Formats: sequence, C-alpha cells, structure tokens
Amino acid sequence: MERIESKKKLGFGMMRLPKLPEGETNDFANVDIGQTKEMVDRFLEKGFTYFDTAWMYLDYKSEEVVKEVLTSRYPHDRYTLATKYHLAYKKKGTPEEVINGQLKRCGVDYFDYYLLHDVGHDNYKKFEECGAFDTLVRMKQEGKLRHIGFSCHDLPDFLEKILTEHPEMEFVQIQLNYLDWDSAGIQAHQSYDMITKFNRPVVVMEPVKGGTLANVPEAVEKSFREYHPELSVPSWAIRFAASRENVGVVLSGMSNIGQMEDNLSYMENFQPLNEEEEERIRQAVEIINESIEIQCTGCSYCTHGCPKQIPIPKYFSLYNTDKKDIAAGWTPQQEYYERLTTHETPASQCIGCGQCERICPQHLPIIEDLKKVAEHFEKTEEE
Repeated sequence: MERIESKKKLGFGMMRLPKLPEGETNDFANVDIGQTKEMVDRFLEKGFTYFDTAWMYLDYKSEEVVKEVLTSRYPHDRYTLATKYHLAYKKKGTPEEVINGQLKRCGVDYFDYYLLHDVGHDNYKKFEECGAFDTLVRMKQEGKLRHIGFSCHDLPDFLEKILTEHPEMEFVQIQLNYLDWDSAGIQAHQSYDMITKFNRPVVVMEPVKGGTLANVPEAVEKSFREYHPELSVPSWAIRFAASRENVGVVLSGMSNIGQMEDNLSYMENFQPLNEEEEERIRQAVEIINESIEIQCTGCSYCTHGCPKQIPIPKYFSLYNTDKKDIAAGWTPQQEYYERLTTHETPASQCIGCGQCERICPQHLPIIEDLKKVAEHFEKTEEE
C-alpha cells in the first residue's frame, strides 16, 4: 500500500469526543451524541473520510459510539474506519474473537485499517505468541480487514526490527509533532525516516501533543499570529505533521464542533508549510521547551493499572498550568487540586511501583514527577 486511501489528510480521532453537561449521563461514556453526529456530518460533508477508534477509548465505549454516530447512518463507501487490537484484550478471547466482536460493535463487515496497538520492545513477543500478526494476515485474506499495520511509541531501531520481521505490516502509526520532531526521547524525525525507508505510509497521532501545542507561550502565539492572523495556534501543529511528505493521515481528537470547524478551515484545501513557517516553528520549539516542565500528553495509559488509581494526567496538567501562572500570585490550580483530592488519590500516595513508567509512551519519570506535584500542591498550613 503506497498511501493511506483517505481523500484528505485530516483524520477524526474518536477518543476525545464532546461530553454531556455535568449532571447528564448516558450509556455512551457520557459522550454528547447529538454534537458528535453533527461533527461527523460536517467532516464527511467537507470530503474527509478517515475515522480512528479503539475498543479501550472512552471507557470501552468508543466503538459503540462509532456505530451510533457513523456506521449506522452512512454506507461504508462514505468513510474509512480504523480500530486496534491491544494486549489488554487477551482476557476477552483470541485475537480473532476480539476482532469479530469489534466488527459487531462497530456495525461493519470489515475494517479499512486495523492496527496492533502500542507494539514495543517490551511486548512485541507477546503479540507474536498470541498469534496477533498471523490473525491479521488471515482475516485480511478473508476480507474482514483491508489493510493491516501497527501503532508504536518506541524508537527507530525497534521500528526497523518489526518492519524487517513483519513485511506484511502495511502502515505505521506514530506520535509526531513539532515538539517531538527532534526530541532525544521520542525521536519522531528518526522514526518517520525509518518508516519512510521501508516505503510505508505514516499515520500521525498526538499532533498537538495532548493539547500542549494548543496552549503555547505568549511569545510563540505572537509569532504565529504575526504571520497568519487568521489561523489558530493548533493549526500550526496539525499543518506541521501534515506537511511531512510520507504522512497519509493526521489524527485530531476534536472535542467540540468549534475545534472541528477550525481544523476543516485550513485542512480542506491544505497547503504545506513554507520555509518561513518552518523557521517560526523551530523558534517555537526552543521557547516551548523552556516553559513545559512535565511533557504529558494526557493519553491516560498510566492510569489503567495504577494500584492507587491516581489520576496522573490531571495532576500533571494542573501542575504545568500552575508553574506557568506562578508569577501571577494566586492561581485556581491549588483549589482545583484540593477539590480533586477529596475523591481522588493524592499524588503523595504513589507507592513507586513503576507500572506507570513502564507503559508511558513519553518515557516520563512519573514517580519523580508525582513527588513534584505533591510537594507543590500538598502544602501544610505551617508552610
């Protein structure tokens, strides 16, 4: 497969969908179904086709939401749908049983794109041992999967290994954004180059780095606005990812119709970045790296197996915001933290088991970072 068969480069990520107002609930993880249908309609109306989901998203309700808002309302030739197999699903049956269940939940006869989810050095053999690779090949032959690939939060040497040992993998989904492009920890540029070397298309996740690149320092926003007064700050991140030649789709987790309209405004007739824009982004990276202490994307992988059920991404978000606002004197983050810990486990209760660090796609020192959060927010009256 030389390219992702999407009419346009923007993909709709079904993980961060709009939620109902506080106090309202439903059986779809409290997703605002009405607004989501409106977003789906608008997305398709503008000629975009790629939807990305996974069973585990939205408390294991995302695939049901997809059926409710998309597949039950449009014929399959109007859209392309991607979902994934994660090792956490092993308890639910064999890979084939899981995939057949996903087909039923999504209300489709086949998936256009199917991925092994979060393959890395630590779990690669487990995917092989449970027959996941072989299952994808067989079910592709049966017509239930059109294209097969994998998502990965690992380094270029591992990508080379898996693409060499499994040439049947047709595409790769990686985290790619301008802040991680030259990051020593994420190595997005080198990973992109490795996938391109194997002539496989790239699907981009986390182009706005969990919202980090939507809330940039004032100097960065000023630079962006000077050059493009009409474009939003997040547009620079989406366009950066989409401007990489071998990128087939850039996934955006749009949480309301406003974000959808913003993305459509510059991606409908997409123009790659020019050299001046690339230079402004290079300058932005230098500024941003000086201002963000904990580079968490909010993916919440770390929370699923936490024995103390600490809401780690929420605490990191409050901490990063408070560190930015600290010069302003009183900030609301302290109050938010105190209220949150009335029904959530405080950061200081971390037992240091390391489960979170082993699964963190960003390779963050979460245990030490939680200590920073506790020291920052859990102050005694004497202090």
